[in-house]
Amino acid sequence: MIVTVASGKGGTGKTTVAVNLAVTAAEAIRATQLVIAPENPENFVELIDCDVEEPNAHLFVKPQNVVKQEISTMVPAVDMALCTLCEECEKICRFSAITMIAKKIMIFPEMCHSCKGCSMVCPTGAIKESSRVLGSLLTGQSSHGFNLTWGELRVGEAMSPPLIKQVKKTITCRSGRGNSISEDINNKLSIVDAPPGTSCPAVTTLRSSDFALLVAEETPFGLNDLALTVEALKKLGVPMGIVINRADSEQKGIIDDYAEKENIEIMQRVPFSREAAKICSKGLLLVNELPEMKQCFKELYLKIVSRITQNAKESKYKKTFTKTATSSSDNSIVGRS
Repeated sequence: MIVTVASGKGGTGKTTVAVNLAVTAAEAIRATQLVIAPENPENFVELIDCDVEEPNAHLFVKPQNVVKQEISTMVPAVDMALCTLCEECEKICRFSAITMIAKKIMIFPEMCHSCKGCSMVCPTGAIKESSRVLGSLLTGQSSHGFNLTWGELRVGEAMSPPLIKQVKKTITCRSGRGNSISEDINNKLSIVDAPPGTSCPAVTTLRSSDFALLVAEETPFGLNDLALTVEALKKLGVPMGIVINRADSEQKGIIDDYAEKENIEIMQRVPFSREAAKICSKGLLLVNELPEMKQCFKELYLKIVSRITQNAKESKYKKTFTKTATSSSDNSIVGRS
């Protein structure tokens, strides 16, 4: 199951929630304090940092035995000896990454989205595949009992989604959405730290998630950005819940009113604490330093797993009901004919 931690804006505490949730889940597995039974407890949890422009989960997790590999993407290269200057490549490119100027084909690699459309429409096979470096993919082992994978975008690179897709390919569990989540719910818990906002990087990360955990601040700005993220998730069809970070009290505020209106569950309130801010500034984990935070994230973890399990049961029931209804309808049609 894939749980993506997201937010409508930066600085809400998204990474703080993601890393502490991952540590809590790994500890819960070892203590067998579960509502599910993993087939392989040693590798049940993994943390994926998809905020490739500013990855920082590794600053808290401090992974060891880090393996780094360079990630590239396809860009076109033109063999002018074969090119007839037909301009078909220019016509198909929506991003003007390839164009003809003064009877020469010009390529702008930073604008290329690697769709390969230009090479597909070239009638003479003049366009070949070349590559450019996007950034790096890194994987390490945490002393807390899980692996961390993250991407680092190359300085000056404009597009992060291609690298995010490469990072997501390392997720060892598949999403149960559209299939049967019950098949993989006991195999792996992948906690994904998404980029902030609702633009292409965030949407690329949120696709195929089984559940989205939205971290929000109880401010007018926080509410505005939260609402944008909720609308994006509705279009993606991803179930969601809200964590209110730096909550001043247990009293209801503007986020609660919005959540009630949209029928979204408030999964947890992480209380405001100056001590917590100091701990995070040192790159330490809240669950290791503050007992109240340990309990807070344990409750959050159990709520998430319970929610996903319930969603899986409801999804399975709906599919069974639909299949039965369709079968009955088909039989009825056959009978009438």
